[in-house]
Amino acid sequence: MMVAVDTNRYRDFCEAVPDVVTHFQFAERICLPFPVLAELRAGFACGTLARRNEGVLTKFLNRPRVSVLFADEQTTFHFARIFKQLRDQGTPIPSNDIWIAALVQQHNLLLYSRDQHFDSLPQLARLD
Repeated sequence: MMVAVDTNRYRDFCEAVPDVVTHFQFAERICLPFPVLAELRAGFACGTLARRNEGVLTKFLNRPRVSVLFADEQTTFHFARIFKQLRDQGTPIPSNDIWIAALVQQHNLLLYSRDQHFDSLPQLARLD
């Protein structure tokens, strides 16, 4: 199983939530979309444990099964289709989450997130 991890599931993993740890252990590949990385680092910058949290993140990113997903030109087409779908449905979601959804679609990944607004995108494969 190849998964794209949202910010909340990364935090769950760091807090050793048992089912999340199990999913991470059995994932063939774990991808952190670039907006997740940005959200994490923004949170670190606003917190009191920035150095410690950055160290944990760096160690996580250096694992062989972990990679960061960056947008490219193809991603922008997925973003545009998802944006239009959400607009037509009247179910907007944050822009960072549209980028995450676009990367999940582009790379045929399972999305691992607790955010319910992704329910507005039934075409996304999800990991519960």
